Amino acid sequence: MELFRETNIDFLGKKRLTLGLSIALVLASIASLVVRGGPKWGIDFRGGTLVYVKFRQQPPLDQVRSALEKRIAGEISVQEELTGSREVIIGTEMKDASALGAARQAIIQTLAERFGQTGTKLDFNNAGQQALVDRLRDPLQRNSVALSEQQLQELAGRMLRFRDRDRSGLVGSFDELAAVEGVTPQVIATLKQEAALAQFTIRQVEIVGPKVGADLREKALLATLYALGGMLVYIAFRFEFIAGVAAIIAIIHDTIITVGFFSFLGREISLTVIAALLALIGYSMNDKIVVFDRVRENLKLRFRDKLPALINRSINQTLSRTMLTAGPTLLCTVALYFLGGPVLNGIALTLFIGIIAGTYSSIFIASAILIAWQNFTEGRGRRAGAPAAAAVSNRKEPAQKGSSRAVKQV
Repeated sequence: MELFRETNIDFLGKKRLTLGLSIALVLASIASLVVRGGPKWGIDFRGGTLVYVKFRQQPPLDQVRSALEKRIAGEISVQEELTGSREVIIGTEMKDASALGAARQAIIQTLAERFGQTGTKLDFNNAGQQALVDRLRDPLQRNSVALSEQQLQELAGRMLRFRDRDRSGLVGSFDELAAVEGVTPQVIATLKQEAALAQFTIRQVEIVGPKVGADLREKALLATLYALGGMLVYIAFRFEFIAGVAAIIAIIHDTIITVGFFSFLGREISLTVIAALLALIGYSMNDKIVVFDRVRENLKLRFRDKLPALINRSINQTLSRTMLTAGPTLLCTVALYFLGGPVLNGIALTLFIGIIAGTYSSIFIASAILIAWQNFTEGRGRRAGAPAAAAVSNRKEPAQKGSSRAVKQV
């Protein structure tokens, strides 16, 4: 399937305009990062506490945030994990590792006071097994329910497994526990006397210390550099070193612009965003390899053409493939952005911006760098009396003499 047939667009004829636009975007991105003191790192990199909470009804995010701000100093983030899922992620930033545990307790206590409404009773939806056993031991005996310590432990375990596995951590009524083996009407009556059902449950708690966050930042940077280095080696071996340099410069252009947009929008750089950036590097590099490969093929078939015309022809020939690849992917990122919820929001935005920048750089930036290098080597060759070499040739398949002469005409 082809979207475009026999297109003849002069992409390189606008290279001054496109390079100027790219330089302006890159400089604006760097300026934004400098003014803001670097990227806005997420809690994964700064260090802090993440508490995953599920509510029985749609959570009042403003009320949750307001209640927490009265108890906890510093930045607090409250966001739904997935739109309409009634699950909330509460994040707090802490510079001191010793304060992380206190922040965790403050979050749980605030939620219990504001949304628990259990009074002096045990909160069944957030209770552990031993706390439930200790609370029911004597009342069950008073209600003529004779259980040994082991039987009581097993009964409590079955009730909590039912809560977590069958009710996703939230039991709406104690009568639901009648489906659990060993839960008699007397046990349910005892539960109603001694326990209550909060409107929320703590599903997971994550604590990241400041030192761990700094280590993650360093590893994220190293992972990105290693990915770029490995791709440079591959392209230098597969084509020519200058082709690898052109591709790496174009990918750095894509990455800086993507991170710059996050800085403009005040968005956080989280681990999921870093993962999306690494995926973007691979996606963008693949797009550039397709163009370079077509350029190499055309060097053999049309060795008398000038290099700008040959590269333009190669871009036009791969334009349909580029659009068929980028278009559906962009549609997926748009759907993910609006329907995936805040957790996937960062990934979708990263890929959306990066795919646009990557497609743009494959057409306008990487190819323009090849032309600039060819002009440089040609000028140096004329001064030194040496022939210029083809920029994108196969090391294992030397270009024909005509091809070399064609490149020298650029």
